[in-house]
Amino acid sequence: MRDFHKLRVWNHAHLATLDVYRATKTFPKDELYGLTAQMRRAATSICANLAEGCGRRGGAEFARFLDIALGSASELEYHLLLSVDLKLLDGSAYARLNSAVVQVKRMLAGLLRKLRAES
Repeated sequence: MRDFHKLRVWNHAHLATLDVYRATKTFPKDELYGLTAQMRRAATSICANLAEGCGRRGGAEFARFLDIALGSASELEYHLLLSVDLKLLDGSAYARLNSAVVQVKRMLAGLLRKLRAES
């Protein structure tokens, strides 16, 4: 069993999740159950899957949850693009958030490569 708090990728993803929550506070109320909820769900899913994977036994199970987290990160990446195209996020907020998500995706991919090389 691993401590998810000690994973650098979890810490980066958690900071990105907090940033997504702050950014979506300014979204219109009619997006509360739409894009706002979807973005927040995708962001929290990254961290939650990392945490759940750390609680599992064995590298194969951990890798499965890393794969799910990577999918959630890709989903969030799209939602950010949609948000800027809909003018819900300005360009600088988009650039900051997207950069954070891309960094998390790279870290997840690297961790997956490492796990698979060890097995």
